[in-house]
Amino acid sequence: MVYLTRKERFNAAHKLWVDEWSEKKNFKVFGKCANKNWHGHNYDLFVTVKGTPDPQTGFVMDAKKLSKIIKKVITNKVDHSNLNLDIDFIPKGLQPTTENLTILFWEQLKPKIKGCKLHSIKLQETETIYAEYFGE
Repeated sequence: MVYLTRKERFNAAHKLWVDEWSEKKNFKVFGKCANKNWHGHNYDLFVTVKGTPDPQTGFVMDAKKLSKIIKKVITNKVDHSNLNLDIDFIPKGLQPTTENLTILFWEQLKPKIKGCKLHSIKLQETETIYAEYFGE
């Protein structure tokens, strides 16, 4: 089994907030992410597929084709967006955390990957925070 990873980037804003909580509790739980005027991140998205290399091309999947799929399905939609308000596949009221985004991105990408299997989604929000999802 060979694993191929494609990295794409996007920039987006979000806010983490629970309406039923007080402002004090929201800031206690979410810190700066509860900023009333939103805040943004420069995200790095890693999509890994797995399979056996094709005997003729040597590819598990053509990396350029994988890039086009990621851009069409994810990054063209989320880049320079407000994740709380603008994205049709993010349910209203769902916290747009890195963890939740990996699951949502998986759900969007999985049906589009052909000839190999989607292995993981890794989303890096900052230099020190990332989440990974393996479809489990």
